[in-house]
Amino acid sequence: MSERTAKRSLGGLAVLRNRHVTGWLQAAPLSLILIAFLILPIITIVIVSFWRATEFSIIPAFSLENYEFLFGSPVTYRVFGATFKYAFLTWAFTLSIGFTVAYYLAFHIRSQPVQIALFLICTIPFWTSNIIRMISWIPFLGRNGIANQMLISWGVIDEPLEWLLYSDFSVILAFVHLYTLFMVVPIFNTMMRIDKSLLEAARDNGASGFQTLVHVIIPLTKPGIMIGTIFVLTLVMGDFITVRFMSGSQRANVGRLISNDIGLLQYPSAAATAVVLLLTVLIVIGILLRFVNIRKEL
Repeated sequence: MSERTAKRSLGGLAVLRNRHVTGWLQAAPLSLILIAFLILPIITIVIVSFWRATEFSIIPAFSLENYEFLFGSPVTYRVFGATFKYAFLTWAFTLSIGFTVAYYLAFHIRSQPVQIALFLICTIPFWTSNIIRMISWIPFLGRNGIANQMLISWGVIDEPLEWLLYSDFSVILAFVHLYTLFMVVPIFNTMMRIDKSLLEAARDNGASGFQTLVHVIIPLTKPGIMIGTIFVLTLVMGDFITVRFMSGSQRANVGRLISNDIGLLQYPSAAATAVVLLLTVLIVIGILLRFVNIRKEL
């Protein structure tokens, strides 16, 4: 009896060992891809950020010069402040629009085919390039653009509004246009998982529509809101093309700062700024993840 038990134990260990090895073999290709295209580039950027650079060459010698200049310059703090401003305002508008659209699709459209059709309509702008969708605002918001001409023809204004284009307004408008869907999708996905009987129970207990929204729907939608928030914040904080075109090169964010350094062949300085931006984004994501467990959605 003891011999049989020992053989069974050895057989069980062999099976577990084989499963363990099989699991590692299955994960190996993806792990190699992540190491080659994610981990190694990040490590390279971190290493280059400690190098020195002159107008004519890059010196691969350890130095804190790039970080000292970065944290010692008031321009850095202004640029990071502008980046956080764009990220916060874009997040606020995309959350308001995304939550409203997702709520309407999830709770006011009863037919599933209609839900899918309306959701696909929301994705139509993504059938074209981000740059094309962004640039399409320029003739609309320009001094002689459609918006100003309509307002003048309606008698709302007497002369064209200068702040519609090449301003913070146009930058935020383009960001909201580009990234609202990244807020709609996770919130809509979370709302569709809410058990409708919970809403009926809230109504049966005398809860108003607003009370049901605040005490039932929003708490159950937090994971989707957090996923959308992470998407929007990371995309906005790394976007520099939108700021460049929609501000007429009159505004800057961290991505634009990195782009300028690369254009001047100051790769170590650009790498240092990229490392600081990456750490900032990771800190923001870490703070957000402390408020809700998004693993339920993954």
